[in-house]
Amino acid sequence: MISNQQSLSLSPFMAIYDIVVPNDNMLRQINELVDFSFVLEELQNKYCLDNGRNAVPPIRMFKYLLLKSIFDLSDVDVVERSKYDMSFKYFLDMAPEDPVINSSSLTKFRKLRLQDISLLDMLIQKTVEIALEKELIKSKSIIVDATHTKARYNQKSSKEILMEKSKLVRKAVYQIDEKMKGKFPPKTMTNELKDEIDYSRKVIETVEAEETIREYPNVKAKLNVLKEIVEDHHEQLRYSNDPDARVGHKTADSSFFGYKTHIAMNEERIITAAVITTGEKSDGKQLQTLIEKSRETGMEIDTVIGDTAYSEKDNIQYANQNELQLMAKLNPNITQGTRKKEDEFEFNKDAGMYVCKAGHLAIRKARTGKKGINNNQKDTYMFDIEKCKVCPLREGCYKEGTKSKTYSVTIKSNEHIEQEAFQNSEEFKAKSKERYKIEAKNSELKHRHGYDVASSAGLIGMQMQGAMAIFAVNLKRIMTLLKE
Repeated sequence: MISNQQSLSLSPFMAIYDIVVPNDNMLRQINELVDFSFVLEELQNKYCLDNGRNAVPPIRMFKYLLLKSIFDLSDVDVVERSKYDMSFKYFLDMAPEDPVINSSSLTKFRKLRLQDISLLDMLIQKTVEIALEKELIKSKSIIVDATHTKARYNQKSSKEILMEKSKLVRKAVYQIDEKMKGKFPPKTMTNELKDEIDYSRKVIETVEAEETIREYPNVKAKLNVLKEIVEDHHEQLRYSNDPDARVGHKTADSSFFGYKTHIAMNEERIITAAVITTGEKSDGKQLQTLIEKSRETGMEIDTVIGDTAYSEKDNIQYANQNELQLMAKLNPNITQGTRKKEDEFEFNKDAGMYVCKAGHLAIRKARTGKKGINNNQKDTYMFDIEKCKVCPLREGCYKEGTKSKTYSVTIKSNEHIEQEAFQNSEEFKAKSKERYKIEAKNSELKHRHGYDVASSAGLIGMQMQGAMAIFAVNLKRIMTLLKE
């Protein structure tokens, strides 16, 4: 049950915050910047208003999750820190002497209160509204890109994950006292998960018996992670069964197992829209959704900046229909073709046919493909196969036994011709230089807010993590802009 009225703290110790939490403290500034009552308005229908014991205020639970994202902490560690960090207690609207929650309450809050709401869109909308109210957004451009997040379990077996986590605990302990090597139990020699769980429990017991070592921050953090997994191993150890994670490709030679976050960001570096998908989804297919979501936040858009993934024909047509400038280079396969220079034939404009390197003219031409669809049409030129069979230059050009010899040339659509001319303009080159900003934003999400690895399994969990991380980076950016 939650109360309809906000409780007023009458603690005699509240004045401590004025001393230990200065005005330039980031959490104090966030509290002053954001009216978190929107969280209560969104979640109050998830609670009973007239039955049951009083629940922890939903705004406070939401703030716990925000602290997790800002400082990249586990559930256990964020609750532990809120016991003694006065800036945390101030941010959580607690009196200095108030007790903290049990860390398991955060799991319940995520599962029972947040799963059925569009948290990602709601939090982005809130931050963009704040930026517009403060008149911080001047540009009418958005920069689009996608960043990948590896699945928490990364296709490893349950036993492999336990082995990895217990190893991290041992390494942290050895950095403090190498003599501890003789106190740890012998490693398991079987492939049974039960044996590995028993071994991990013994590792935990061994470390907890050492009062001095267990209090070191590095050891404590690694130990908390291992304990969480062991204590709830039925749910935590579904490492190879993440229902939504998929294999995606960063390059032709490298891949990842996890999710993609497709992001739109304005030139002031405030994220205006995001779509979280499984890892195999194409970047370009999300462009139209990102533009529409950005406009729903109140952003005016006349320019979209992206890489070659966003220059497919459908996106060019969409940009033209909506009077947008699309600053995305065409794929080199369209502008330059895939054929090597030494394999190209010459075009005879008088005959209207291609001539091979041996000087043979094509005998006829046919056009393939349908006009007006996503793939461009091709002109295919046919050569006399009997001449090819005896040609002195047939090696590498004619394959023995084939019944025909053709040479195809892709016909550029009007959209591609116009886009190719536009990408060579000075305006395009100057505006495209802004694209580096979104790369820096992706790096910030990954390296400062733990966005390189998913914190839980499933697409819903990934969307919650993305919502909190993006909300955090947007608030930090707004505060930076207010200081300038």
